Amino acid sequence: MAAAIVVVLAVAIVLFTAWILKTELARKKIDNIPGPVAIPLLGNAHQLNRTSRGFYDQMEGLMTLYQDKHIFRLWLGILPVVIVYKAEFAEVILQSSKHLDKADEYRFLHPWLGTGLLTSTGSKWKSRRRMLTPTFHFKILNDFVGVFHDQASTMIQKLSQVADGREFNIFNYITLCALDIICETAMGKTVDAQSNSESDYVKSVYKMTELVLQRQRTPWYWPDFLYNTIGHGKEHDRCLRILHGFTKKVIKEKMDNLTEGSRHSMEEVLSQHSEEDMYRSKGQRLAFLDMLLCTTEDGSHLSMEDIREEVDTFMFEGHDTTAAAMNWAVHLIGANPQVQAKVHEELDQLFGDSDRPPTMNDLKEMRYLECCIKETLRLFPSVPFFARKLKEDCEFDEYRIPKDTTVIITPPGLHRDVRYFPDPEKFDPDRFSPDNNHKRHPYSYVPFSAGPRNCIGQKFAILEEKVLLSNIFRNFTVTSKQTREELLPIGDLIMRPEHGIFVEIHRREK
Repeated sequence: MAAAIVVVLAVAIVLFTAWILKTELARKKIDNIPGPVAIPLLGNAHQLNRTSRGFYDQMEGLMTLYQDKHIFRLWLGILPVVIVYKAEFAEVILQSSKHLDKADEYRFLHPWLGTGLLTSTGSKWKSRRRMLTPTFHFKILNDFVGVFHDQASTMIQKLSQVADGREFNIFNYITLCALDIICETAMGKTVDAQSNSESDYVKSVYKMTELVLQRQRTPWYWPDFLYNTIGHGKEHDRCLRILHGFTKKVIKEKMDNLTEGSRHSMEEVLSQHSEEDMYRSKGQRLAFLDMLLCTTEDGSHLSMEDIREEVDTFMFEGHDTTAAAMNWAVHLIGANPQVQAKVHEELDQLFGDSDRPPTMNDLKEMRYLECCIKETLRLFPSVPFFARKLKEDCEFDEYRIPKDTTVIITPPGLHRDVRYFPDPEKFDPDRFSPDNNHKRHPYSYVPFSAGPRNCIGQKFAILEEKVLLSNIFRNFTVTSKQTREELLPIGDLIMRPEHGIFVEIHRREK
């Protein structure tokens, strides 16, 4: 018996010693990478600013400090994080079929989003990606364009009330319109956010994203017990009840109205939609939820919980992202009269004096406006950070990053690489003209990520942005009232201006 105990202890000591040596070797590899001085246990966590604005300023400062290497490291407690912003480094991660797992920090989205397309890994992610790809078929996007235009028309009516030369903040007009769009396209439900911005659901969407980001960068909030006792656990749970309650109610109503006879396969749904470029009335349109009810995974229909995961994911990914991009675009176009004149010219050639809805073919012809959107996303990418967990050791120039390390790719730094974007702070839509677009490294510009886990909804996003922006610039001339320095971008989960976008607008004389 004593001998057995000695053997067990000896094995335990050997294993513990091996673990210590492995950990120390990994730590040395990480500490070879430049970065701020860390202290035991806390690492750099105590140095990180608790405010969204302050945190993003810190990240910008560190990217500038280490711009010769395009890489730096932080320690969040005892866990290392490596930040990279070089096209060649981004390619190593994003093009790989191995580094597909999102970083562990995404787990704080699980209570809200479950393990839907954004947060799932492995076989579940592959299955869901394959299953959901048809829901963004161009035939379905035709239906969504009708929603975009209807909600944009409501926004234009509200903007007309302030089109008298007074300065105002356009941020909420655009953001609430985007929220109405995502609710109708995701769930077929109208929440009338443009008329009722104080709804509990609207406020909970914003609050939940704020709480998640705060928890991600605060290691002492990571354990559920501590978060629920000294953190914001109660507020988090209250928002969660509102968000899940709303989504589940809508799904249940849809499922109750669905009979086996009306539950078609996705192939049947697509076959019933013409390829003709047409504008469908509200009663004829399908929502993302309708398509999920028709979708099967391994031959079985999705459960209520499966559907909720994907609907909530679509709500999260497809709302703030597009709203922020459109707000930045309004500022940048409004601050550059020559660019705005070219936008007006392109739209006038397409529509003349007509107020007809845009067709899919019209949207394809908005080539210069698309260049403006792409250049906006270069300067102000909607998602300023995205992270992966390494599945094997990786080399970035002279640095070797150990397996299981979190690597964060930062598009704001990546998109300012002077090798690919000379005079990087200048707003120049012509960078994305056909003559210039092919000259860059394919991973130097990744506003929608890239590779196998690129954004499944990027066509949806670009179409929405074209519809809303074209409505604004068909109707108004915009003058931006802030300098670039006054915008104060906040790099939360989504990049947004701290105080909004202030403009003057005037009705166009056609």
